[in-house]
Amino acid sequence: MSHSEWIASVRFDRDGLVPVVAQETRSGEVLMLAWADREALEQTATTGLAHYHSRSRNTLWRKGETSGHVQQVTDLRLDCDSDAVLYRVRQTGPACHTGTATCFSTVVGGPVPVALPDPGAHLLTRLAGTIAARAADRPEGSYTAGLLARGIGKVSQKVGEEAVEVVIAANTEDDGRLASEAADLLFHLLVLLQARGVPLDAVWEELEQRSR
Repeated sequence: MSHSEWIASVRFDRDGLVPVVAQETRSGEVLMLAWADREALEQTATTGLAHYHSRSRNTLWRKGETSGHVQQVTDLRLDCDSDAVLYRVRQTGPACHTGTATCFSTVVGGPVPVALPDPGAHLLTRLAGTIAARAADRPEGSYTAGLLARGIGKVSQKVGEEAVEVVIAANTEDDGRLASEAADLLFHLLVLLQARGVPLDAVWEELEQRSR
């Protein structure tokens, strides 16, 4: 379907707008909700950069035009009723104007919503964020902090040990044990990335390139 064809199929509301959800293509993180008119969709499809319509200013705007936090669009998707659009994007910097990674960083719980930083939608991204917090805070009694304190050599050794245990489980044990050992391996691999200062996003990017 060409750009003009799918845009023509969009069911805009009475104001000529359609809601747009932006999702990080590598982590799966839901970044923001905004609005687009026909011009914004056409500019997005043509330039490959996320464009929206500002309802408060009644004008077209490109994400990151002032902050530099642009969204490179990898693909555009239309929902089953043709009345909502998904931008799958590679986000540069934080998506939210407040400086957080996502606009959906308010955790609703108890009588009052509490704003907490959200490290990402993907489970591994959230776990990497927790590991980074342990590395920064070094809380007493933390296994992760203790392992990081022992240096890259020890962390690397643990990754090797866990990899061997995965192989053994795959060949001699049941599915549950294999899943458990695989979880241990993934966790320690994330700790190793933290120890080396390699962001998980670099791994996502490498996997994305290979998938092409």
